[in-house]
This record gives sequence, structure tokens and C-alpha cells, in this order.
Amino acid sequence: MGRFISGADRKQTTLFPPCVDDWIGDDNPVRVIDIFVDTLDLLGLGFDRTQPAPTGRPAYHPSVLLKLYIYGYLNRVQSSRRLEREADRNVELMWLVGRLVPDHKTIADFRRDNGTAIRQVCGRFVLLCRELALLTSGSVAIDGSKFKAVNNRDRNFTKAKLARRREQIEESVARYLAQLDTADRQEPTDALASKTDRLKEKIARLEEEMKRLDGLEEQMLAAPDQQISLTDPDARSMATSGRGTGMVGYNVQVAVDTEHHIIVAHEVTNIGSDRAQLSGMATTTKAVLGVDQLDVVADRGYFSSEQILASEQAGITVTLPKPQTSRARYEGRFGKPDFVYVPEQNVYRCPAGELLKNRLQSEERGLKINRYWASTCQTCAIKSRCTPGKERRVSRWEHEDMIEAMQYRLDANPDAMRIRRQTVEHLFGTLKSRMGYTHFLTRTKPRVSTEMALHVLAYNLTRALNIMRTRNLLNAIAG
Repeated sequence: MGRFISGADRKQTTLFPPCVDDWIGDDNPVRVIDIFVDTLDLLGLGFDRTQPAPTGRPAYHPSVLLKLYIYGYLNRVQSSRRLEREADRNVELMWLVGRLVPDHKTIADFRRDNGTAIRQVCGRFVLLCRELALLTSGSVAIDGSKFKAVNNRDRNFTKAKLARRREQIEESVARYLAQLDTADRQEPTDALASKTDRLKEKIARLEEEMKRLDGLEEQMLAAPDQQISLTDPDARSMATSGRGTGMVGYNVQVAVDTEHHIIVAHEVTNIGSDRAQLSGMATTTKAVLGVDQLDVVADRGYFSSEQILASEQAGITVTLPKPQTSRARYEGRFGKPDFVYVPEQNVYRCPAGELLKNRLQSEERGLKINRYWASTCQTCAIKSRCTPGKERRVSRWEHEDMIEAMQYRLDANPDAMRIRRQTVEHLFGTLKSRMGYTHFLTRTKPRVSTEMALHVLAYNLTRALNIMRTRNLLNAIAG
């Protein structure tokens, strides 16, 4: 006759091992956290209270609280209150922090007061990965993703949102006034008097809301980007990939190694667009890796002639697709790729075989642009397939050869965009899954940056453990 696996009797006396260390296996990842933090120069990194005060109540050493946080983010326990509970019941944490149980206020204050130092710890682990030969490819993928802030969409205001809210209030007031007019024409009763009082109260509240919106508009117009958030003042409303959707949050930029998928550099921004982020992220990544030449792949959202030029001048080879902004192809006409540039003559050859000469030089948004056209367009047999205007003009930036070389690289390596997706988009999914529905728990950009650094550190630690395994990583750090 079958039977189930039976548990131990709850009333049975149990003799635990004589020391907590016996409960922690030699290949437990918590040992990596312990030895990594112990090798850090916490005073040099800028942590507070690394030296005990001569008087007063003794404080917790920063290494204890740092280990607590790294363990928490590695195991999806980010809240200070949950970390307090775990320290009191989790055997791994008992071993890691010496059976200390800091209260949640102490834990939260440590993260708030040591943000810069914690971010440096994240960078120190990246350098450790470089020392362990986990970052040798010299190739990274750069991308950005939107993360939710602690700020409801209803507590973020832009010009459009204020206009919509005022319109809603005006419609509600008009509706209530119409109901009051109807009530005035009816026979007075107690129920009608009660309804009239309620309508007047609603109108009064809406009038107060209009005054509040007037005050918010003054603050909004005074802001550099004419946008304010009431809960987290640094968070911004950002569009997402879904049409008509968006969130109030931050745009997190990352540069990820294409071989081992380790995050080399990251930055938290409150700018919704990626266009101005390429050269800064690429230059920082190159400095972290310590290489003379860096290959970067990104999506078309990063296309900016100035950013690509700055990257190339810094020794960074960029590969990304150029967005198609012209409607010529969609309307069945020849696009700019159908016009071939002849560098020896500094002319373009059109699909009809005519040469378009450089006839005008101008400057647009700081870029020097040359314009080419021919004088034979009016008599061309295929003009209807080329342009509805008098002649077809082709513009060329003075550094257009750099954009063309980038397109050649993309054509020669059609898997570049697939590698980018596999490298970075899975990473963002993993990070957001670990964070939960509410991505960030803290407010303002400096504190959010600290929180993101802990998430990145936990992610990189996971990658290093998966690649090297615990014992090898322990020996490498200790050695």
C-alpha cells in the first residue's frame, strides 16, 4: 500500500549544529557576498561610520548593512522592513551579518546616507569582473528602458494634462448647474433640498480644484521642461512602446557586454528620449573596460549624427540602423538610397543616370549641409517617380561618409540587431521581474540611482555566479 513522505514530529527535540557555519554550504552564494564586501576599502569608497565613535551608543559597521542589502537585492527582498524580518529568521542572513537584526529605520537610513558609496561598490564589482576576464570582448549593446517611479500618473502634470483636467471640471460644473436649475423649477421637498446642498458642495470642491490647478500651472511653467511630479519631483511622464500608453518614471540606460551579458555601465535619467544618450554611455563604457577600441550596437532610437560623430572621435565604432524619415518610398518614389554618391567628383548620380552637383552649402542645427541637384529634372522621363517638385534635391552632411560606413557595417553583419535584442532586452525583463510591479521604492533621482545600482550589482553577481560557479568565484576573489 502506498504512503507519503512524512515530516518530523513537531514536538521532537532537535539538536541544532553547534555553530551557524555548519548550516551554510561551501558553495552557497552568500559566502561570495561576505568575502566580496570584506575585500572592499569601505573608508576609501566613502561609507559613513567606518570608524567607531568614542562616545555614544555603538553603531552597526557599514559592512554589515551593505551585506544585508546585497543579499536582499540578490534574493528579491528590497524593502527595509522585509530585510529586518529576514535578518531575524533567515539562517543565511544570520550567518552573513553575525545574527544582528538592525531595525528597518537603520537599514533605510544606510541606503539613503551612503548612495554615492553604494554606487561605487557596483562599479567595483564590474572592475572585478574585468580582472576575472569576464569582460574581454570589447563589444557592448546599449539600450534604455522605462522604469516606474513612486509617482501616480494623476500626480504628474503637463500642459496637456492640465488642459484636460480643466475641461473635465468645467463639464462637471456645467452639469451640476443644469441640475440646480432643474431643481429650482420643482416643488421644494426635504429630499430636493438635500440634493441641492450636495450639488453646491460638489461645485465648491471643483472650484477649489480649479484654484489648485492654477497654482500647479505656475509651478509647471517655472520648471525647465514644463512638467511637475508631486510625489517624486524628479520623475517624468514618458511614452512607452504601446500606443496611447505611458508611465511616470525614469529612463534607465545600460551598456551590456555581448559575450557574458554583464552590465558594464548604467545611468538613471529622467529624459524620455534615447537620442542624446549614445556618446555619454559609450564613452563611460570604454573607460570602464580600459580598451583602445570599443564596438557598440544600439537600436534606431539612438540615431543622432552629433552623437555618432562624438563616439567615432572617441575611438568607438557604432552600429545602428538609420531611421527612414522620408515619405518618398511610401509614396512610390525614389528614396535617398537610390542616389549614389561619387566621392571623386563630389556629385550624386540619380536613378536616371544624371549627375547632381553640389550647389549650396548651409548650416542647420550646427551641422554643415551640402545640397545637390541637377538642372535637367524638368525634362527627365522618370520625374514622376522621383519628385513632385521642380527638381529633386539631395542633402549631404559633411560627415555623411561616417553614416554610410555605419550602414555598410550593418549590411555586412545582419545579425547585429538580433545580437542586440538577445543581449539587452532579456536583461531588462529580468530586472523588472526582480523589482516587481512597482519598480522603484525610493524617490528623487539620487536615491533611485542608488537603488538601481543595487539591482545592477545583484544582476551582475548572478551572472558571475552562473558563469564561474560559486567555488571558483570565491577562490578568484580571495586570491
